[in-house]
Amino acid sequence: MNTKRLALSLGAGALALGFSGLALARVDVGINLGAPVYVAPAPVYVAPPPPPPVYYPQPAYVAGPAVIIGWHGDRYYDGHRYWDRREWERHHDDRGRRY
Repeated sequence: MNTKRLALSLGAGALALGFSGLALARVDVGINLGAPVYVAPAPVYVAPPPPPPVYYPQPAYVAGPAVIIGWHGDRYYDGHRYWDRREWERHHDDRGRRY
């Protein structure tokens, strides 16, 4: 008989603990008599527009004038100046070296 009584008392205690949590859940109905309070909305951040894209033109390659070294008629061009035939022969030996 003692085991039955112990089992019943433990069961009743478990039920009491289970219903005690439900007993604390209540519904309140109240009346609030206060003036309405205006709350300003949070400021809105508007990001500035992105800068416009910058397009650079393609670099243009301009070839320099063609420099042709050698005899042009009766004159010789060495890349710097034109020489007369006699002047060039006077300043160069037979192998084209200066002296």
